Amino acid sequence: MRLDITKNCALTVARLLSFIGAAILLTAPATARDYRPALPASAQYSYNPANEVDVELVLAVDISQSMDTEEQEVQRAGYVSALTSQEFLDAIQVGPIGRVALTYMEWGGVDEHFIVAEWMVVQDAASASHFASKIAEAPLRQVQRTSIASALQKSVQLVENNQYIGLRRVIDISGDGPNNQGGSVTEMRDRMIASGVTINGLPLMMKSNKNTWQAMLNLDHYYEDCVIGGPGSFAIPVRSKEGFADAIRMKLVLEIAGLHLNDHRPVIQHASAREPVRCNLFD
Repeated sequence: MRLDITKNCALTVARLLSFIGAAILLTAPATARDYRPALPASAQYSYNPANEVDVELVLAVDISQSMDTEEQEVQRAGYVSALTSQEFLDAIQVGPIGRVALTYMEWGGVDEHFIVAEWMVVQDAASASHFASKIAEAPLRQVQRTSIASALQKSVQLVENNQYIGLRRVIDISGDGPNNQGGSVTEMRDRMIASGVTINGLPLMMKSNKNTWQAMLNLDHYYEDCVIGGPGSFAIPVRSKEGFADAIRMKLVLEIAGLHLNDHRPVIQHASAREPVRCNLFD
């Protein structure tokens, strides 16, 4: 799955949507139902129109041991660049409310979750720059294991316990390896989807030519079969450090714009067209 990303994207809404539409043909389709469950009766919220947003988005970023310092720096810089890009800001304005709520979490093994940037409403260049600065200024961390299952569970908890009311709830999870701790990733994914979120993936395959196990695993297929799910879900693989920032920017634009995929488009390769990934191989 490859994306051809132009450097100079349109600044108008019409051309922005054309830019998104070209990319969406190459993303993986979702299969879950499109619904948002009612809030639990125990949740007590006082209505505040300032808390209404188009999207509640968790950026869940892998910092496991396989991510070296250089890759972590590239990853941080990619998110900072994407969050302050004009394409991202234009995508926000496409929404009916014109605001999104973001949080940035780094994760590793079970219960290893670090909130780098707390929930914040982003609606313009100033707020986007302020949010991105928290990511840029935070110290780098590194942990040993990779629990996608635990990261998904924590991400949904962050969504359910914030004060925002979003039209959509999205978990954006990136990683360079399979789930190897914390139980079945597919069982956790299905439970989290049932809570009303969409899970999108950013499989990092920058070492696929050097690392034999990653090349054999086909990490992009693993994410498609075992990690992503929910209405409009997709995964965008990153195959080079040079393409990291472009991939993140494209992913954020698609998530914020909230376009759904057409399952009948013939250019989409469904999982059934290849051998399914054994999702529990590393659990």
